[in-house]
Amino acid sequence: MSLHGKAALVTGATGGIGAGIAARLAAQGARVLAHYRTRPPDDPETLAVQADLREPAEVQRLLDAAVERLGGLDIVVNNAGVQPVRPLSELTLADWREVFAGTLDTAFLVTKAAAELLGPGGSIINIGSIEGTLPAVGHAHYASAKAALLMHTKAAALEYGPRGLRVNAVSPGLISRPGLDEAWPEGVASWREHAPLGRLGTPEDVGDACAFLASDLARWITGQNLVVDGGMSVVPAW
Repeated sequence: MSLHGKAALVTGATGGIGAGIAARLAAQGARVLAHYRTRPPDDPETLAVQADLREPAEVQRLLDAAVERLGGLDIVVNNAGVQPVRPLSELTLADWREVFAGTLDTAFLVTKAAAELLGPGGSIINIGSIEGTLPAVGHAHYASAKAALLMHTKAAALEYGPRGLRVNAVSPGLISRPGLDEAWPEGVASWREHAPLGRLGTPEDVGDACAFLASDLARWITGQNLVVDGGMSVVPAW
């Protein structure tokens, strides 16, 4: 699963899942550029660029910086997104548009621009969610955006396949982060009780899935959604 000689851009990469993806790609030998919008990386040695990916000009600036600083581009991971919680009955159009702009529009703009730079064998990976197929209460806007992202993945795979580009998605389940047990103890306990593998995921679990899809081991895989959820999606709902 070596990525030696590959150059990778990871959006939303300075914390949580994004940081885990960036670290895993680097561990497999890739040169990695981490994107951030508001929070710079904790490690000052991390190669990072700030950009607001809701703006096409900012997207192009980021990709130009990736090519310049990495010496090319082979892998793009669209991880940037937002996940506010609000009941559907209380959602405003502004709330809805904010989530779609930060989650779906960003991936659309980065994918379009990156496809003009990636050569044959290039890989684009969109970070979805299990909520793209099964929503949670208070996440109508988020789940809808992730569902649209999964279809965007398939559409991009269809249209960019003739160029030799592969486009796939990784959909994580509940991923551990500092403070989650304290903030949502009942949810964490329920997940651990019901998930077949009996634990929450880690950013590294998601990163390994991305490293696989970006590698030559996945050279004939495109348009797919790899679910990384410890088996929760197979648990009966009754």
